[in-house]
Amino acid sequence: MMLSFSAAAEKNKTPILEILKQAFADTSRVLEIASGTGQHAVYFAEQLPHLDWRPSDLGEHLAAIDQRIVDSDKILDNLLQPIDLDIGDLPWPVSSADYEDAYDGIFTANSLHIVSWELVEAFFEGVGETLKAGGTLVVYGPFKYDGKFTTPSNEAFDKSLKEKRAESGVRDFEAVNALAEKVGLKLEGDHQMPANNQLLVWKRA
Repeated sequence: MMLSFSAAAEKNKTPILEILKQAFADTSRVLEIASGTGQHAVYFAEQLPHLDWRPSDLGEHLAAIDQRIVDSDKILDNLLQPIDLDIGDLPWPVSSADYEDAYDGIFTANSLHIVSWELVEAFFEGVGETLKAGGTLVVYGPFKYDGKFTTPSNEAFDKSLKEKRAESGVRDFEAVNALAEKVGLKLEGDHQMPANNQLLVWKRA
């Protein structure tokens, strides 16, 4: 199988890891939403051995993620079997927040600007149903602040996204944070990252 490769994931994995080391320091089980090529899953599971890392994506992408794991030639007992998870299909096929084996960490990268706003809303609803009390949500990607793009290149990126799919686009931080607050999340960190991206960290009370 010829595996797809994300140059962006390869470039951003190291700076993301530096934040995850702190954000997930006291975390034991992480659910990754929209794992894509699986590059992040393999790398973060290797670099954060105290975590059980569960990749997820739409069913048609799971075989490629499985193959990525096999091709990595790494024995990672903490990298769990990828699961079929559609953000908009609620409830998600995982334990709810009040179960002992629920996830105390959720991670997603470069997803919220790709999916529709309705799916962004569904994402946070799913997080609200899934993330344990005291758990941590980490989201990586580009955002606007006060309705303004952080750079001209992000504005051009937003335009190109909308040309491909009208429902996509760089999201307003304030609107996203409001969805997070609605499900009991409090912003703990907003980290400026390379390539004009942000890494947002929320904690659940």
